[in-house]
Amino acid sequence: MTNRDMSVTEPRLSEQILNEQRMADGRSSSKCEQICQTLRRYIGSGQLVAGQQLPAERALSERFATTRITIKEALSSLEADGLIYRAERRGWFVAPPRLTYDPAIHTHFHQWIGEQQRTAETRVLAHGSELASSELCRWMGLDPFTPLYEIRRLRLIDGRPVLHVSHHLLASRFPDIASAPLASSLTELYQQRYGIGQGGASMEITPSAARGAIARALNLAEGSAVLRLVRVNYDERGGLVDCDIEHWRPDAIRICLDTRALQPIIAKAQPVQLAE
Repeated sequence: MTNRDMSVTEPRLSEQILNEQRMADGRSSSKCEQICQTLRRYIGSGQLVAGQQLPAERALSERFATTRITIKEALSSLEADGLIYRAERRGWFVAPPRLTYDPAIHTHFHQWIGEQQRTAETRVLAHGSELASSELCRWMGLDPFTPLYEIRRLRLIDGRPVLHVSHHLLASRFPDIASAPLASSLTELYQQRYGIGQGGASMEITPSAARGAIARALNLAEGSAVLRLVRVNYDERGGLVDCDIEHWRPDAIRICLDTRALQPIIAKAQPVQLAE
């Protein structure tokens, strides 16, 4: 939504904003909080819809009769709550609903995106041979200089880049992987081409910062917050398969772990108590 569109469709926006500010906690809240409350109401009521662009920061500062510093503070607060997101050099947009991600459920990307009535797309950015780095050696339990094969991909939801992922495959298990369709599901590729099924996984989740190629791929400013997931995958016999390093836009997903799916496994692993 451009500034010109705003002036045509909402000619009395400034008056509306002032009226809403007068209603917010009897003027007891700060200017930043008032701006957040107003924009939250617009989004919650559907007046601003997912994917819609907000007016430029300068235009918002004029409409709210405040400084750009206050506007930036309010927008950053709404971004932290996942209501809006920033695209580098393009501006601010209303965020779509977060996707629900359960690490305990083993399913490939396109399948679980489709199950939530969204559209998934995968683009291969680069691939080639590498030697295991010190971090990969630690995560995967490898010796230094172990040959790996790296596949870097960008994943989009409803046309928006939300995930940069690098897959680090144990090269000895995947001969001629370079000739495979690398934009497809690797889970299915492993099974169909190499007879490697999906077993368990270990996962590490940490907040991080997007830099370099990752920031550019996700349309983020250098140093923007991202969520990093490191997953080490094993086959059905417990053999090492690969390591995925995912960098997510933090507004794109919520992580929900339902341990009830693990109860049958945990129950089997419990030692049997003999009656005395």
